[in-house]
Amino acid sequence: MITLTINDIRHDLDLPADMPLLWVVRDIVGLTGTKFGCGLGLCGACTVHLNGEAVRSCQTSLDEAANGEVTTIEHIGTTQVGANVQAAWREIDVPQCGYCQSGQIMSATALLATNPSPTKTAIEDAMAGNICRCGTYARIRAAIQFAAEAE
Repeated sequence: MITLTINDIRHDLDLPADMPLLWVVRDIVGLTGTKFGCGLGLCGACTVHLNGEAVRSCQTSLDEAANGEVTTIEHIGTTQVGANVQAAWREIDVPQCGYCQSGQIMSATALLATNPSPTKTAIEDAMAGNICRCGTYARIRAAIQFAAEAE
C-alpha cells in the first residue's frame, strides 16, 4: 500500500510501485488534465508538482512519489501563483492547440513559486524541457513575465 496526496486528497493505493505517476493521476484518480506526450520525460506535457517541484510524471514512479504531495493542473489555480499564471495565459492568449499547456503552466508556476522575478534567461532555463509543437514560445514567455508582474 502506497499513500499519496493528490490535490489535497489522500489516496491509499494498492498498485505496483513502479507504475508511472502519470497513470496513477490519469487512470486511477481520473484527473486527465495531465497529458501523455512522449513517455520519456522529454516533452513536459506530463508535468505535475511533487512536493512543490515540477517533475515529469511519466518518469516518476509511484514509489518515488510515495508519501508525497502531488498537485496537478486541475488544482494549481488554488494557489496565488497558479491563479496568476492561469490568468496570464488567458490574458496573453497563449494556447493554440492546447495539448502541452498544462505542462507549460505547471513548469511556469514552479518557476514563479521559487523565483517571483525571473530574468529572461531564468524563464528560458525553466521552460527548456517543455515542448510546444505549435511554437507558442514567445507567448509563453510573455505570459510568465506578465504573471511575475502580477505578484
